[in-house]
Amino acid sequence: MLTVLRNRTYRHLFTAQVAALTGTGLATVALSLLAYDIAGDSAGEVLGTALAIKMVAYVLIAPAIGAFADRLPRRTLMVGADLTRAAVALCLPFVGQVWQVYVLIFLLQSASAAFTPAFQAVIPDVLPKERDYTQALSLSRLAYDLESLFSPALAGLLLTVMTYNWLFTGTMLGFVGSAALVVSVALPKPAPSAADRAGGVYAKATAGSRLFFHVPQLRSLLALNLAVAAASAMVTVNSVVYARGVFGLSAGSVSLALGVYGAGSMAVALTLPRVLDRVSDRSVMLSGALLLVVVFAGLGIVTAGQGGSWRWPALLVAWAVFGAACSMVLTPTGRLIRRSAPPEERTAAFAAQFSLSHSCWLLTYPLAGWLGGAAGLGWAVAALGAIGLVSAVGAVRLWPVHAVASAATDDGGGAVVEHEHRDLAPDHPHLVNTSAPGAGRRHTHRLVADALHAGH
Repeated sequence: MLTVLRNRTYRHLFTAQVAALTGTGLATVALSLLAYDIAGDSAGEVLGTALAIKMVAYVLIAPAIGAFADRLPRRTLMVGADLTRAAVALCLPFVGQVWQVYVLIFLLQSASAAFTPAFQAVIPDVLPKERDYTQALSLSRLAYDLESLFSPALAGLLLTVMTYNWLFTGTMLGFVGSAALVVSVALPKPAPSAADRAGGVYAKATAGSRLFFHVPQLRSLLALNLAVAAASAMVTVNSVVYARGVFGLSAGSVSLALGVYGAGSMAVALTLPRVLDRVSDRSVMLSGALLLVVVFAGLGIVTAGQGGSWRWPALLVAWAVFGAACSMVLTPTGRLIRRSAPPEERTAAFAAQFSLSHSCWLLTYPLAGWLGGAAGLGWAVAALGAIGLVSAVGAVRLWPVHAVASAATDDGGGAVVEHEHRDLAPDHPHLVNTSAPGAGRRHTHRLVADALHAGH
């Protein structure tokens, strides 16, 4: 898997991602302590509101940035976002009011909403070979999982020798380091999109979302995002409730539960590059979604059980399998989007995935917390499990077996197939650009599973 790091451009970009994730992890710990200093016992409400603001920024800002992203050099956009995040991190230690925290968090997450889709969209161009890109996706998944384990430990170590305000300096240095690494490499230019050529800002902002609703396998991805959000919200929000409230364990047990979830995700991320050489993305991703439903059923039994030393180990097993199943869905997502969107639409497609997936978390995070607190964990498991079941079944039905995104060449292009566009006029630009003179509506080229080829 590490052979992909021989590519200098990707190596610098991956290191930039790791630096930014480390900075984000330090900020998470520092922000919790800052909220407690400002709000005392109401710190949980402050953090919950900050998390909601984060999701709103992701949902609203990513498509808006996508409308203009291709008009800016990729490196300029990514470096500008990093420097904005660094500036916000530098301001956070000096705030004294809750509203100031909210404003700065919105600015920070808006910059992240600009950086992340641009980063995701450039990697397929840097690594055109399918196998290399698959390895890069697994490395990215590992980076996210390791950050969730490493950053809290690093923050705890640093807090033994400094106050939490200095953690924001570490955050700032992480983003500055990310910007420096991006500056150090030349990035390929994106192809101009059809919406950009037409000059429509609204069309550009909604191009990615419209692609998701037109292409069957991307409609399935919407359902898969919701299934993953249901499971991950259960883990993120209620691990502390299970560990401390239900089982009466120490604070360290919360870290153990979250670590087990991350370990399950990492185990799958390490093995998927080899698996995806033999098994289609569709089989892996849909199997992961259906596995989430099985784990929810097991979690219901653990939650409803009374006494017994088996329940805590069983919960840890459920968390590990949750992590593995979520990784089965999330890791190949970039491959699916790459195959389902033509190069000129990739930035918009990744921005849409970023926005739409986080809108799912915007639903499931409060549901996991509020329903669990008001009606009990059993009802939270039942509700999120029902969402997972409906989403998984919907994903299976929405993703046809014959979808062309399941077949691709090593360089990431679709299989070369002769096909016919009966619904297009013979002078349609797609037919003119890819057909031999006089070929009419029938032609041959590498299929991309976009709206024009959804049924082929």
